[in-house]
Amino acid sequence: MAVEEEIGRLLVERGWHLAVAETSTGGFIGYLLTSVPGSSSYFDRSIVAYSNEAKETSLAIPPAVLRQHGAVSLATALAMATQVQELSRVEVGLAVTGLTGPRIGRSSKPIGLTYIAVALPTISTWWEGVIPGDRTEIQQRSASKSLTILREALIR
Repeated sequence: MAVEEEIGRLLVERGWHLAVAETSTGGFIGYLLTSVPGSSSYFDRSIVAYSNEAKETSLAIPPAVLRQHGAVSLATALAMATQVQELSRVEVGLAVTGLTGPRIGRSSKPIGLTYIAVALPTISTWWEGVIPGDRTEIQQRSASKSLTILREALIR
């Protein structure tokens, strides 16, 4: 069973719904989740909030979080997951933010740095790492890793 199918099964078993906040994956997670027949019974939405302004207006991420920690940070990923969960009124929020390249400005953060966060009804979990590859590979691998992290959180 593909990971996105297993996620659907786990959500349906619990009667839960999912919303996603994506930046670096550009909507690829939403595409993967909605490729499963019947996903409308548990998938609510995917918000692609690429710019900081979009994070502030579409996800209500406090500007102070972005200023203090940056768009690619654990604090931002956790805020994105909890905000998409709350704004969508669902049980599960999934968020991913990362650097896919090329490098712009003087950031010391490495290309491929990715933060994934899952907000569940009673806990939040997260993952941080550097995903290797070119821009497209990083996006695809980040989406895949996000689904794996979500599945693991739902199994616990």
